[in-house]
Amino acid sequence: MKPLADRLRPQSLDEVVGQTHLVGKNGIIRKIASSGNIPNMVFYGPPGVGKTTVASILAKMTDKKLFKLNGTSAGSGDIKDIIAELDTFMAPDGVLLYLDEIQYFNKKQQQLLLQYMENGKLTLIASTTENPYFYVYPALLSRSTVFEFKSITDEELVPLIKRAFESMECEAPDEVITHVAFSSGGDARKAVSTVELLCLCGDITLDTAKEVTQKSAVKYDKEGDSHYDLLSAFQKSIRGSDENAALHYLARLVAAGDLPAICRRLSVIAAEDIGLAYPSAITVTNACVETALRLGFPEARIPLAEAVILLATAPKSNSAICGIDAALERLNGDCGEIPMHLRDTHYSGAEKMDRGGYKYPHSFENSWVKQQYLPDKIKDDVYYTYGENKIEQATKAYWDKIKK
Repeated sequence: MKPLADRLRPQSLDEVVGQTHLVGKNGIIRKIASSGNIPNMVFYGPPGVGKTTVASILAKMTDKKLFKLNGTSAGSGDIKDIIAELDTFMAPDGVLLYLDEIQYFNKKQQQLLLQYMENGKLTLIASTTENPYFYVYPALLSRSTVFEFKSITDEELVPLIKRAFESMECEAPDEVITHVAFSSGGDARKAVSTVELLCLCGDITLDTAKEVTQKSAVKYDKEGDSHYDLLSAFQKSIRGSDENAALHYLARLVAAGDLPAICRRLSVIAAEDIGLAYPSAITVTNACVETALRLGFPEARIPLAEAVILLATAPKSNSAICGIDAALERLNGDCGEIPMHLRDTHYSGAEKMDRGGYKYPHSFENSWVKQQYLPDKIKDDVYYTYGENKIEQATKAYWDKIKK
């Protein structure tokens, strides 16, 4: 018998759960479908949100011969076999190819499709769980329209879960239905599969549902797009001084067991976002990181949380990263020669080459003396601007007084 998720797969756009921005009353894909002219499309979104379902429904609405391939198992030979049927009596109106997981096709394999997409003999509907702008060949992407599928909300999943229990001829308390929706992480296939498992267990209680779904809410791929999205949200929450959001994203990373990524990102944040506003933050952060790496999970979550709260609630300054980036950008042009008085003089003949004249700052009051350090061509460049925080402003006041 087919899995319950396959038995409940929608057969029309009206039955699709979620994605109202695409297949709802005014959705763009619904409008395209009603025109009867299916263009090249790339469906992008997390697993279990209807990409394959919508592609299959659209395929049925065209007169073109349908082929289905999966990027994880198909190869160049499979594509050539499909191309061989073009302009034959087997496919008089052309071919529609549904290519699932296109991110697993290499550049050469994707290029095989281009010529036939260009002349309209082959229509491509591809789907991917990864950002297509990172994984799909640009020339193929330029000939397609990208549609982003969103995670399905808990509210949208509830009617589907109820229908799944009814299909299995099982009754479920509302608390179980609510928990399954919450723990499915916006994945309709996962929600239906959970229902099927609960019904097969014959024990449809909240405790059993919790046991079945204890790990299902964590959606994370260390090599995929969600990896960068989660780390980005993590850093931006700390930078924005929202300690609660920062702890939320830390919890996701901890649940995924991604200790190295957490530690690396915390060290970056301490230097990039807190910086000179609280210079000792990087020292404390490194101590927390070293402790976490030594402990491993689950205990590592404690020093990691300490570092996250410290960084989120600390004063912020990006003056260091702005300074070095400005200096690096200036290197794109001619910066001029190093001043003669700064060049090495620890060799015989240096004086004959006009080296020398350097003033040793420690020989002067307050260990400072006015002299030029930048090359002549960029001697007036300014890369570092003091931040508006207490520590950097105190430093600025000190040097303003000395340099007068």
